[in-house]
Amino acid sequence: MQPASGVDNTATKKAASNFVIDAVRSTFTVQAFSTGFLSALGHNPRIAVRNILGDVRFVSRESALEDVRVHVSIDPRSLEVVDDISDKDRREIHRQMYDDVLDVDRYPEIIYDCSRVTINGSGDQLSSLLTGDLTLHGETHPLAVSARVAISGDVLKASGDFSVSQREYGIPLVSVAGGAIKLKDEVKCAFNIVARKQA
Repeated sequence: MQPASGVDNTATKKAASNFVIDAVRSTFTVQAFSTGFLSALGHNPRIAVRNILGDVRFVSRESALEDVRVHVSIDPRSLEVVDDISDKDRREIHRQMYDDVLDVDRYPEIIYDCSRVTINGSGDQLSSLLTGDLTLHGETHPLAVSARVAISGDVLKASGDFSVSQREYGIPLVSVAGGAIKLKDEVKCAFNIVARKQA
């Protein structure tokens, strides 16, 4: 039976969905790059984020997604170097990363919030551009992130990469050997996120 207006609203019904990040099955890595006179003696540290939380919320209507919101929270204390290096070097890099670079005691959380999302494609395979705000080292700046998204039943997967300027967030660039070896300003981040639908 149609409503009094004579318009059948069945096709325009909306369904709200909330997918929560599965930290165990998700990966997030940060690649830093060395420079300087003796950079050939250094290495390009690859860092894994072990503790990542967050969710993806949206409203679906037919095959379209609307009102997409993304929230991601990272514990900077969970960052670990995954390269094959000595324990001594690993401890020193961790000390510099936690104390000198990220200052985790003062800034215990890294947050990405996004409510401006452009989506292309249809069905289960989508490409998206997220324009959100990254809060890092006590500063918040806009950050655009491109992602490939696949939704299959109760599982959402998103992958992509982006770069971050450390100077933009007031982060000092780490250097050793009197500055002969130091890290470049820009670091590259890559992610493969798995999220599960909540009832």
